[in-house]
Amino acid sequence: MSNLFINIGHRKNIINKNIYGHFAEHLGRCIYEGIYVGEGSEIPNVNGIRRDVADALRHIRVPVLRWPGGCFADEYHWKDGVGPKEKRKKMVNTHWGGVVEDNSFGTHEFMELCNQIDCEPYISGNLGSGTVQEMSEWVEYLTFGGLSPMSDWRAENGRKEPWKVKYFGVGNENWGCGGNMRPEYYADEYRRYQTYVRNYGENKIYKIACGSTSYDYDWTEKLMSAAGKYMDALTLHHYTLPTGNWDKKGGATGFTEREYYQTVINCLKMDELISNHLQIMNRYDPEHRVGLIVDEWGTWYDAEPGTNPGFLYQQNTMRDAVVAAATLNIFNKYSGRVVMANIAQTVNVLQAIILTDGAKMVLTPTYHVFDLFKAHQDAALVDSYLEPEFIDFEGASIPRLSASASVDAGGALNITAANLSMKDSALVECDARGIDITSAEAKLLSARAGAYNTFDRPGVVKLRDADVKITNGKLFFEIPSNSVMHISVR
Repeated sequence: MSNLFINIGHRKNIINKNIYGHFAEHLGRCIYEGIYVGEGSEIPNVNGIRRDVADALRHIRVPVLRWPGGCFADEYHWKDGVGPKEKRKKMVNTHWGGVVEDNSFGTHEFMELCNQIDCEPYISGNLGSGTVQEMSEWVEYLTFGGLSPMSDWRAENGRKEPWKVKYFGVGNENWGCGGNMRPEYYADEYRRYQTYVRNYGENKIYKIACGSTSYDYDWTEKLMSAAGKYMDALTLHHYTLPTGNWDKKGGATGFTEREYYQTVINCLKMDELISNHLQIMNRYDPEHRVGLIVDEWGTWYDAEPGTNPGFLYQQNTMRDAVVAAATLNIFNKYSGRVVMANIAQTVNVLQAIILTDGAKMVLTPTYHVFDLFKAHQDAALVDSYLEPEFIDFEGASIPRLSASASVDAGGALNITAANLSMKDSALVECDARGIDITSAEAKLLSARAGAYNTFDRPGVVKLRDADVKITNGKLFFEIPSNSVMHISVR
């Protein structure tokens, strides 16, 4: 029997809903075919945006969406993506497959997407190959409501009123695909560019600096030292690979027990990474003014056989669902300092929550995890403690369970738990103090570790009701192996 203790009288902080954010890059079939099909498509759409995808994203209450990249952001010139579509410049997407980008999905289309799914836009600006003027004019085009060349141009292109844009990233992965910069150089460039990311009217920009990848603590140290006072948040990127080898990452399906546990171990390193980067940030920001944003995370495998390797298309199994649940529980744990996270990516790329094939659409196991966890959005994180239990695998000790708990605005206690074991189910006794339990409902996502949904069999992995017993004021429930559960308690 595993023991979970919860004290709802100890409320720590509000879990920022943006922790459950997403990321859509001009990469493979994420934007085109996945999200945008154009107004003339036979696939049901609203202003070119797939109706089925938009409906699915609304259902899980996507709070914020990052665009246009990714590596693509630092070669994207926004002015090529506005105005009449037939006159928009074409470009080569040099990072992702060398395909031609026709810029038919640009600023207006992205803001329309955000409107349709009722989420905040998070825009990544081009620092790598763009100019200060270009970035400054994009902010003006988006948010200025007075008379100016940019606002006049926006009106000519069909939008008289400015948009509200809060989140703006000044560059992306500038240590790599965004320019191969040294931290000292990027810090100076960030200071320069952000100066011209203006606030117009009542619109207030939340300025986001490009942080490090995984274990590059030196980048965080030098950036916080030189530019910390000029930023509102700093980013972190970390991907989970079964092998840890970028040249041969391993497959999304047909994996071994060893690959399953290696993946789990690598995803749990997110806890260590967040803790260590925050310690550095705190030295330069003792008041915790600067937030941490994990705006790229998720599993990364070898591309599916027979697909363009530059499109990063991969299947999505219950292993990915377990990774997502464990990672989101870690984000909840650090939600006093982690203010946003964006899984990579929304449709047809990496750990996608949705896959499409022509008019067909399928929800992945990871999608259902976001459905289970959406109750945590803007809820109060409460103290929870799992008595340590470990899986011993080839000398490694892996936590058997992952869990977090919050209380929502209606007073309900929401518990999310994942069983990380590939083989053994877990019986859990939950002592929730500070609440007189009268009812409890549970939803479960459970299937064999390698199970996934296909266009022919879209319901192999889906949510179902689960049993929870209340005895002497305590909760008792069972989580099958490699499964994820949400329990709502009143």
